[in-house]
Amino acid sequence: MQNSVKYCLLLFLLISCAQIQTEAQTVYITKTGRKYHKETCRYLNHSKYPLTLSKAKERGYEACKVCKPATKTTGAKVDSDSTKIIVSPTPPKVVKAVRCSAKTRSTGSRCKRMTKNANGKCWQHQ
Repeated sequence: MQNSVKYCLLLFLLISCAQIQTEAQTVYITKTGRKYHKETCRYLNHSKYPLTLSKAKERGYEACKVCKPATKTTGAKVDSDSTKIIVSPTPPKVVKAVRCSAKTRSTGSRCKRMTKNANGKCWQHQ
């Protein structure tokens, strides 16, 4: 009888330790960033998507230099439920700034401001 109780306690402790290691491997990404973060990082104010550390590294994400999340994976197996929440399958595209395509009203020359808007015009010429 006492042996079965001991085995149950041992089994419970092993499962608990495996869950703690799995939770420690969860990192968070943002909708548009290229870094992974701890849950408490200040850069997660606007968007936060959970991801396993190994998946984040596979997808090309790097560790945040502000919150300094874990960079090495432990040997624990990751629960399959934690991978179902992932929203962003690939790192976001990089949008390059271009020169505004509008002409100024005063001189008729091309605007010198840079923009990342899809229409190619700066904030003043939209």
